[in-house]
Amino acid sequence: MYNSFLIKYGEIGLKGDNRHIFEDALAKRIRTVLSRIDGEFDVKKTRGRIYVFCGGDWNYDETVERLSHVFGIVGICPVVIYESCGIEELKKHMTDYLKEEHPGCTSSFKVKARRVDKEYPLTSMEVDAELGEAILLANSDMRVDVHNPEIVFDVEIREEIYIYSKVIPGPGGMPVGTAGRAMLLLSGGIDSPVAGWMIAKRGVTVDAVYFHAPPYTSDRARQKVIDLAGIVARYTGPIRLHIVNFTDIQLYIYDQCPHEELTVIMRRYMMRIAEHFANEEGDMGLITGESIGQVASQTMHSLVCTNAVCSYPVYRPLIGFDKNDIVDIARKIGTYDTSILPYEDCCTIFVAKHPVTRPQVSKIEKSEQKLRERINELVDTAIATAELVVAK
Repeated sequence: MYNSFLIKYGEIGLKGDNRHIFEDALAKRIRTVLSRIDGEFDVKKTRGRIYVFCGGDWNYDETVERLSHVFGIVGICPVVIYESCGIEELKKHMTDYLKEEHPGCTSSFKVKARRVDKEYPLTSMEVDAELGEAILLANSDMRVDVHNPEIVFDVEIREEIYIYSKVIPGPGGMPVGTAGRAMLLLSGGIDSPVAGWMIAKRGVTVDAVYFHAPPYTSDRARQKVIDLAGIVARYTGPIRLHIVNFTDIQLYIYDQCPHEELTVIMRRYMMRIAEHFANEEGDMGLITGESIGQVASQTMHSLVCTNAVCSYPVYRPLIGFDKNDIVDIARKIGTYDTSILPYEDCCTIFVAKHPVTRPQVSKIEKSEQKLRERINELVDTAIATAELVVAK
């Protein structure tokens, strides 16, 4: 029945004179996503709308699934298109649509016509009344409710006539690529993939860095992180994932520094290395999955110590979230089941029994002085031997 979709967007419509930039970015992202599946798709902008016209050997479910991962889309509306016609023929089209799309329906409804073609002989309100009457005559079990209808029949009168009544939710947000780039510190846990997803939802292109610690972490842990990047990439587009061998750095810190400070000091070196790759990629900030008080390295005092080594801004979208809130999003975006696979990451391997929860920058810096003999060499080696994987 369907061969096209109306794409609804949200805050893009509030962008004033810059609106066309965001519309173009959204249309481009839709074209990119649909180019990876079978079918012929024509994406067009017209008078405040974006339409996807489908042809060839295309699959409805696969197309909707792809569109439902595009940031910037708030609704995907399957549309039936008819040639422009008079009201009597339009009433017949409406009753045919009703029988096909809502057979045996007993819901309340209203008709909402939008007359873009101002030469059409009836006003929008007159079209509403005529089509509403046609629906009641075709199905006496339905009833009109203009305030809280269960079904809204949208009718757009343009060069052609578009009818739709379903809105499939999209993820919302802004089109990826409209707000710069940032580097995600991606672990194998629940939080960091969600953090990356949330920042990408605001239009940011996401790169990522993962700290691997063989033999203390396995190849399965490494693959788990690549898989997580791939899941997030369904929304963001390809993610450039830098895999850093952090083992020698961790062991050196473990040998030289107070064990209660291990996590904070390791975290500071991760941020330093992440900034190196952020600079290479042209990123404008770092992203972490930290939430205040969730673990010892995420107390306010610990975050101050971590921030002290950063020259880039650090974006922490989960900073005030409860764990249950984060888990809910992880389930929604499809990362949760992969995140809970029991493969340790490098952070959990070297956690002290009694980590400091109120570290002071001056004391941490003093402890880091013990590392000066070899740490720069180890960091340079970790950067030089990093592996780049493009997750799609």
